[in-house]
Amino acid sequence: MLNDAANTSKVAAARRLLQPSRRSDVPPFMVMDVMAAAARIEESGGQVIHMEVGQPAAPAPKTAIAAAKAALDVGRVSYTEALGIPPLRARIARHYAETYGVEIDPGRVVATTGSSGGFILAFLALFEPGDRVAVAEPGYPPYRNILKALGCEPVAIEISENTRWALTVDALLAEHRRKPLQGVIVASPANPTGTMVREDTLAELIAACADAGIKFISDEIYHGLDYAFPAATAAKISDEVTVINSFSKYFCMTGWRVGWMVVPESLVRSVERLQQNLAISVPTLSQIAAVAAFDGRDEMDAVKHGYEENRRILIEGLPKAGLEHFLPVDGAFYLYADISRFSNDSLDFARRMLEETHVAATAGVDFDTRRGNQFLRFCYAGSAAEMHEAVERIGNWLKR
Repeated sequence: MLNDAANTSKVAAARRLLQPSRRSDVPPFMVMDVMAAAARIEESGGQVIHMEVGQPAAPAPKTAIAAAKAALDVGRVSYTEALGIPPLRARIARHYAETYGVEIDPGRVVATTGSSGGFILAFLALFEPGDRVAVAEPGYPPYRNILKALGCEPVAIEISENTRWALTVDALLAEHRRKPLQGVIVASPANPTGTMVREDTLAELIAACADAGIKFISDEIYHGLDYAFPAATAAKISDEVTVINSFSKYFCMTGWRVGWMVVPESLVRSVERLQQNLAISVPTLSQIAAVAAFDGRDEMDAVKHGYEENRRILIEGLPKAGLEHFLPVDGAFYLYADISRFSNDSLDFARRMLEETHVAATAGVDFDTRRGNQFLRFCYAGSAAEMHEAVERIGNWLKR
C-alpha cells in the first residue's frame, strides 16, 4: 500500500512538472484540422476538391529542382552562414531592382525558414514581452498566435468593406491613442481576403507609423500574385521597415521552407545572432534552389495565369451557386465569401460542405474572432477543372 501511494505521489509530481507553459496555449491553425478531415474522406475513397490550404498545386520551378539535384550530386550538404548564402542574398537584392526599381543592399537581406521563420525573427528582434502589436482582423492567425507565444499582445483592429477591407491610418492611430502600440503588421495581398493596398496608401501608413513610433512589418509573401494592380513593396518607401517574403507562394516552394527578410541596417546583427541560436542556418539545398528559382519566372508566370482563370471561374460561378457576396479578389489566391445568407456558423457550414459535397474550405473563424462565423475562405490554387467542379457541387448543395 505504501509503495502504491508513493508511486501515485511520484506520478502526480511528474504531471505537475510536465504541464505545458501558458505561452504555448495558442489556438490551433484550424485549416490544418480541415486538411485532416479531408484526408479521412479520401482514405475512404471520396474525391475531395482541396480549397482549404493556401498551397499551390504546381511544383517548384524546374530550375530550382535541377539546382537542388546538382547540389546533391556534390555529396556534402553543410551549414551555411546564418544570414544566408551570399548568392541568394545578392539575387534577392537584384530582384528588388528588377521588379520594383529599388536598390537594396544585400547586407540587409536575411534568408529565413519560410515566412514563419521570418516572423519569429522579426518579432524577437523588434519587440519586448508585453509590447502591443496591431494586426488586421480578418487576418492570418499565426501573426497573433506567434506574438502571444513570444509574450507580446496582438491587438486586433477590425477592418470592413467601408475601408475596402484594409487597415487605415485613422483606425491604427485611434488604437494607438487609446493605448500605445509598439508595432503593426500589414499584408498586401492579404490572407484570407486577397485584398491589396496601393502604394500611396502604404506610404501613408508607413509615414504615420514613423511619426508615432510604431514599428512597421510588411508581409509581402503573396507578391507576384497580383491581378487588380501591381503590388507595392514597403522596401521602396522606407529603409526603416521590416519586409518579409517567401518562396512558398509565387514560386510554389511551400515544403522547401525558405523565405527572406529585408531589415533595417540597425537590425542585421540582432537578427543574425537570433538566427545563429534558433536555427544555425536555413536548409542549404533550399537556399541553392531558391537562387535558381528566379530563373524560372516564365514557368511561374504561367502558373499565375492559371490562378487568374480560376479567379474568373469563382467570381462568375459562385454568385450563380448562391454565394453572391465576397471581398475584392485583388491578389494572392483566396476568395473570402459571405455565407450569412445560409449560416451564422462557418465551422459547421464548412464541415457540412466537406462531408456532403467533398469540397474543403476554411471557416472564417480561423481568421476573424468577431465576424468569422459569417465567412468562408476558398483557395483557388488548384486546376480550372477543379474550380468548375467545386462551383457545380456547391451550387447543387445550396439549392437543395
